[in-house]
Amino acid sequence: MEARSLIGRAVWTVLDDDALMAQCAVDLYRASGPGGQKRNKTSSAVRLRHLPSGSMVIAEESRSQHENRARALRRLKRALYLTLREPPPEKLLEALAELGLLPGKPWPGPKAAGFLPGVALVLDMLEAMEGRVADCALRLGVGSALIAEFLRQDEDAWKEAAQLRQRHGLPVLR
Repeated sequence: MEARSLIGRAVWTVLDDDALMAQCAVDLYRASGPGGQKRNKTSSAVRLRHLPSGSMVIAEESRSQHENRARALRRLKRALYLTLREPPPEKLLEALAELGLLPGKPWPGPKAAGFLPGVALVLDMLEAMEGRVADCALRLGVGSALIAEFLRQDEDAWKEAAQLRQRHGLPVLR
């Protein structure tokens, strides 16, 4: 990593779980809903508030606080990628190659390790281009359809792109 400001998504998303958890306020509470008597007697639900970014996530599916904490950490990293925008990197071609986002090659799917960082980079570029997909695609060296197909693979990424475009006064992508 280059020696620039050590604040932001690029740093927070590479932290190990303990370091990321240290930046969070953790709330434990009793979740309501199905699950029987045990669910209402233990504080197994977890709410994480990432203090530096203001992001908040919850996990309350399991009766295990440990499982819910791990789920909440995964959701927090995902939220950081999807909702926090940064300026596109100066060495854009290197960043694209590192994430497997090369023209003429298949882009990573939702289960690939590079998918969320790739989505974040595309959303960053879309923000820099004020929501214009054609300009974003041109800057990334690909077609507009590839940008749309890539973001459409993840419902939350698609929604974030729609909100980004709306903030810039553009219609939602179809």
